[in-house]
Amino acid sequence: MNMKNISTISEFVLLGLTSTLELEIFFFCIFLVAYAAIMAGNLLIVITVTCDSHLHSTPMYFLLGNLSFLDMSLSTITTPKMVADFLREKKTISLWGCMAQMFFLHFLGGSEMTLLIVMAVDRYIAICKPLHYTAIMSRRVLVGSVLLSWAVGLVHTMSQMVFTVNLPFCAPNIVDDIFCDLPLIIKLACTETYVLELLVIADSGLLSFICFTLLLISYTIILVTVRHGSSGGLSKALSTLSAHITVVTLFFGPCIFIYTWPFSSVSVDKFLSVFYSVITPLLNPIIYTLRNREMKSAMSRLRTQCFSFRHTF
Repeated sequence: MNMKNISTISEFVLLGLTSTLELEIFFFCIFLVAYAAIMAGNLLIVITVTCDSHLHSTPMYFLLGNLSFLDMSLSTITTPKMVADFLREKKTISLWGCMAQMFFLHFLGGSEMTLLIVMAVDRYIAICKPLHYTAIMSRRVLVGSVLLSWAVGLVHTMSQMVFTVNLPFCAPNIVDDIFCDLPLIIKLACTETYVLELLVIADSGLLSFICFTLLLISYTIILVTVRHGSSGGLSKALSTLSAHITVVTLFFGPCIFIYTWPFSSVSVDKFLSVFYSVITPLLNPIIYTLRNREMKSAMSRLRTQCFSFRHTF
């Protein structure tokens, strides 16, 4: 094919979830409320962890605050655009807007993946080596771990986007999803992308699967180790880890299905895209607050302080 005769495109058309007007209005209301809840819930966790001196100095809650910040950012990359598109007849996104969306999606996703691993290590040390917990999980280690998660996210996205931004694109420019993502965008390139497809599978799909497997193994080791100690310790550990296992499953599950088999003849399941960008960030605050007595107590103290501050003025 003569590349000179191919007209490059400047935008992509997103098909979204539906083309029915009634359903679009319904989805607009649902996802607008969901996004507001995501921002409110995660922001409440960030503020609570930041303002409460006890939580701020506790490694688990310091990491939880960073996880909530990543969830807010990850949802903001995709959800506002999706909500606005429900009111538009033609759902388009510019070429570079699409590239930026994919860059930050994988940047924040890679960072959150690494942070979840750090949180698993934190729980292992807290449960299996409690006497050395404070010394190992020092403030320096925590800050370094968070910076490492951001660095891993940057390397993760750059390793894929550096090849994607230089791809030539031409008609068709239809993306059958709610936002731009690498598997579908690469398929629209006017050149051979087999090597890049394998890179995406290895970098996003296989890496997600390996990390998810290692995390489940680590949680199993923790539970087995505690079980040999006492039944009471097992019950407490299971209560603590259940929230972490739920969050890990919610995060890695869609990633594995989207990126491990991304180039089949079947389109990427839009439900998984919604789950990844909306449902998971929405459920994380609920999982960590409703099942955590310390978080609820800290939020109650924060509410009391706010009321006291208002009455003062």
